Amino acid sequence: MIATLLVAFAAIEWWRYYVPQPPKPILVTFMASFATIWAGIRIRKFRPQLHSLRLARDGERAVGQFLERLREDGYKVFHDVIGPGFNLDHVLVGAGGIFTIETKTFSKPVGSDAKVKFDGEHILVNGLKPDRDPVVQARAQARWLRELLSESTGRKFPVRPVILFPGWFVEQNKSSARELWVLNPKALRDFLRYEAEVLAHEDVTLAAFHLSRFIRSAGTATA
Repeated sequence: MIATLLVAFAAIEWWRYYVPQPPKPILVTFMASFATIWAGIRIRKFRPQLHSLRLARDGERAVGQFLERLREDGYKVFHDVIGPGFNLDHVLVGAGGIFTIETKTFSKPVGSDAKVKFDGEHILVNGLKPDRDPVVQARAQARWLRELLSESTGRKFPVRPVILFPGWFVEQNKSSARELWVLNPKALRDFLRYEAEVLAHEDVTLAAFHLSRFIRSAGTATA
């Protein structure tokens, strides 16, 4: 936009240089007003999308900082693992297993409880289904990582999908949490501590090494 304006002003100045004309503020003012109105409409149209992107960025960043604390419990923490056409927000590797972490951020409703319900198959956010099913997405990501490690190591590692909703109260029962966890980030540490150890130290090291190697080969970064 700025470059276009500068080119336009340069063209006008050159035209006035070769064809002297008195100033025409009315025409320029009309053009400026039209451009301002058009820009305002565009900004207003995309404001909800910008808000959602900013909310997702801040939520993922906050979750990433929280997950870093799990290193104290012996977990290896990876961020932004790039897959074919998607990315895993975070991955945990530790004695309790391997976990893919998907962060979902939504604006809280005004005047009502911010509640997420999970029945084992479907998620409702404040009583509504998200546009994109996070359960299908999380399971597909866990399956991809499971297959990736199997091809790389020749071993079948347990990989559990986890969906985190920062700032929301999550309601689920024990049966719905067997295969997939849907949690507030603050509850994740307790869930991990109550999880039985399924990986020996050497298995944790092996899985983390191969995942790190994949990340380096893909040109991504970990923290």
